[in-house]
Order: sequence, then structure tokens, then C-alpha cells
Amino acid sequence: MRILEEYERGRLFFDYGDYITAAGILADVVAEVPEDVAPRLLLARAYYHSAQLHRAEEQLRLVLERDPAEHYAHLMLGRTLQRQSRHDEARRHLRIAEAMGAC
Repeated sequence: MRILEEYERGRLFFDYGDYITAAGILADVVAEVPEDVAPRLLLARAYYHSAQLHRAEEQLRLVLERDPAEHYAHLMLGRTLQRQSRHDEARRHLRIAEAMGAC
């Protein structure tokens, strides 16, 4: 039950735009339940919005290892790579996301 409460607390900080605090909370949640994709994806989004792009990329790649059909992770990874000026790498993930209907 505590993990769910922490996840909700992390979502609350994320929703209020405090991405750094959200990332700190969500990193602890992910450490407790590493197999759960939802908190890891939200953690990646918090990293992305707080310009921690390498951390966002790492989390998104882990999401895609667990669930290659997670279209939003492909979209986010493509955008994360774009922000790092890695456009060739980004293009592949953005195409996959588009083909899956994420765009």
C-alpha cells in the first residue's frame, strides 16, 4: 500500500509541474517495483521535463525492453533523442510511434 501512496504522491508533484521532486519520489517507487512499467514511464517523463535527458533515455529504454509495444515510450524516446540532437536515432522511434498511432 505504501508504494501506491508514493506513486500517487509522485504523480501529484508531476501534475503540479515539480518534476524534480516527482522524479525523486518516483525513482524510489521504481526501485521497489522495477517490473512495473507505469511508474517507470512516469519517472522517464519527469526526467524529460526536468531536462535530465540521459536519465529519461535510460528509463525509456528499460520500458521498451519490458514492453516493446509501448507506443508512448517510443514517442518519448524519439523526442528525448531529438532534444539531444540525435535526430537519426530519434527518427526510428518516432516512426514506430506513428505507426502505432501514438502521434
